[in-house]
Amino acid sequence: MARIKYYYNTAKLRYEKVEVTWKQRLLRVFGFLSATAVFALIIIILAYTYLDSPKEKQLKREITQLNLQYELLNDKLSLMENVLKNLQDRDDNIYRVVFEAEPISETIRTAGYTTTRYADLQGFSNSELMIETARRINRVAKQMYIQSRSYDEVSGMVKDKAKLLSSIPAIQPISNKELNRIGSGFGYRIDPIYKTVKMHEGIDFTAPMRTEIYATGNGRVVEADRLHRGYGNMIVIDHGYGYRTLYAHMSKFNVRPGQLVKRGEIIGYVGNTGKSTAPHLHYEVIKDGVKVNPINFFYNDISASQYEQLITNASVVNQAFD
Repeated sequence: MARIKYYYNTAKLRYEKVEVTWKQRLLRVFGFLSATAVFALIIIILAYTYLDSPKEKQLKREITQLNLQYELLNDKLSLMENVLKNLQDRDDNIYRVVFEAEPISETIRTAGYTTTRYADLQGFSNSELMIETARRINRVAKQMYIQSRSYDEVSGMVKDKAKLLSSIPAIQPISNKELNRIGSGFGYRIDPIYKTVKMHEGIDFTAPMRTEIYATGNGRVVEADRLHRGYGNMIVIDHGYGYRTLYAHMSKFNVRPGQLVKRGEIIGYVGNTGKSTAPHLHYEVIKDGVKVNPINFFYNDISASQYEQLITNASVVNQAFD
């Protein structure tokens, strides 16, 4: 029940009942509602400022998990970058050095992308983290592609190097385990016919008639000439890469022009044909059309100490056999 209010009327010297008009009632209601609205607004502002809604709490949890995933991804990227850097160092400083190839330019390996590529990742609270991660992923992906192409190139070099190593003359053309069959080395020697000092452009191996003669490297027979002037029965093998070998004064040969031969394959036998004073093999190595000392190519079937002894034997100045 509403409380009845009275006031003292001094003019009439009596208490009278307070009458509230409808306007006053309306103002009171409006004032109450206004105060309530202001108070509610303050509560809402405080709630939105300091308190999270269930949806916001869920989104914040997802953002936290996303940030954690980005951090883990960046750690993995750091590990991948270290491994990739090691592969690049081995590629430039070991593999390409072995095969005498130029290292890949650093500008090619580290070329990146412009920032416009990541425009769709800008404008977020974590834009910097996302852009940096995307940039690192793209950089690693590109460097891995470049490294993969590099290894393809190195693989081709390996195959070519293996072919090169099997083709270069690298063994003695006759069996010489005792290292006593070199009769005359490369250089100026006394000609056995004219008894004058002349350039001897190969090495003479003394051996009994019909001693087996071996191809010193893989190649193709380009000449198999019988009774060639001076050289007698002679074979020339083209090994590729600018290398040729010549075998002279043979008693006979068992190969023909155009035939492919392997290192160590028997191509003929020691003889005494042509300008020769005793059974022996005259052996030459030609590089890019220039006759070079064959002693530098006997490293594949003897030890280091034996090689030194062989050099000593070949350097003795004596009379050639042809």
